Amino acid sequence: MRFLHTSDWQLGLARFWFEAEAEARYQHDRFEAVRRLGEVGREAGAELVVVAGDVFESNRIDGRTLRRGLDAMADVRLPIFLLPGNHDPLDAGSVYRSRAFRDACPANVTVLDSTAPVEVRPGVEVVGAPWESKRPRGDLVAELAEGLAPAPGRLRIAVAHGEVDALAPDPSSPTVVRLEGARRALAEGRFHYLALGDRHSATRVDERIRYSGTPEVTDFDEERPGRVLLVDLDEGRCEVEERQVGRWCFRAERADLDGEAAVARLGAMLEEIADKSCTALRLTLGGALPLHARAALDDLLAAAGERFAALLLPGPGPLLLPDAVDRDALDLSGYAAAAFERLLGEAAGEGAEAAAARGALALLYRLAGAGAA
Repeated sequence: MRFLHTSDWQLGLARFWFEAEAEARYQHDRFEAVRRLGEVGREAGAELVVVAGDVFESNRIDGRTLRRGLDAMADVRLPIFLLPGNHDPLDAGSVYRSRAFRDACPANVTVLDSTAPVEVRPGVEVVGAPWESKRPRGDLVAELAEGLAPAPGRLRIAVAHGEVDALAPDPSSPTVVRLEGARRALAEGRFHYLALGDRHSATRVDERIRYSGTPEVTDFDEERPGRVLLVDLDEGRCEVEERQVGRWCFRAERADLDGEAAVARLGAMLEEIADKSCTALRLTLGGALPLHARAALDDLLAAAGERFAALLLPGPGPLLLPDAVDRDALDLSGYAAAAFERLLGEAAGEGAEAAAARGALALLYRLAGAGAA
């Protein structure tokens, strides 16, 4: 049995750091990632796709997102089994119970809305542990396994959503998936693969217990996002291969700057980043710069902001330490010299006022330098 394991599509998710143009492209490519995983599955000869929860960002998604998502699923052209997760639980207001979903749902899509096994073909079943609320009563995998009898000669793919206790921030939480119980269910033949969702990073928990991660990156702390898992499964063998389907990159970098040479090195690093139009870059800058180097940095960042999908600059940035070159270049006197000294004092602090003072000093340097030229 060959199939695709994916999860955490979260269709309808918005990222606040994108401007309108980049946000529109990002949303478009999230639907396209669904279509690309379909291409991967068809080319590899997969029989079906299981989506281990959080198909939609919430149960209150707009009609356009719903219909575009269902259109993308239809284009996969393989049977798709959707599991309600914590973002889109099967509660009274569930998107899966809505008339809009029922009317537009393509024929190749099945919602795993109970723990009853669904036969894919003779000898192969998919069985899910759907979330019925945002606060499940306990370990849903354990409850699923308890209701399944071992079935020799039959393959079962179990689909669930949530944190395993070995990786959870709070392993004592009653809702985490207990690995001991999941492994026991596998050993007893109650199911033969546990497809998990919730972690956005592709993660091997055990040979037959995996997180697929999200098919398109959603945050900066994700490891190996943008993947789908291609699984070859029988009772005695399980082989899993990661395939890339995502196009976007959320990248976090830090640079401590100490002069124009360091700014130049930062520029070279930014230049080496490929596909900038699909990259959100969170760039934390530290160190200390004289004004002339800070002016060069501002020019570099202004150009980078026009090339990257998003450029985020957390923190106050490098300290300003004017040197003799700065003072000589400015050649200020009178009110301008006094303003320079006042801004210099304010820039040494923290908070919004200090950040404004640093920006004003850099602007003063550029204006004074342009006037002198």
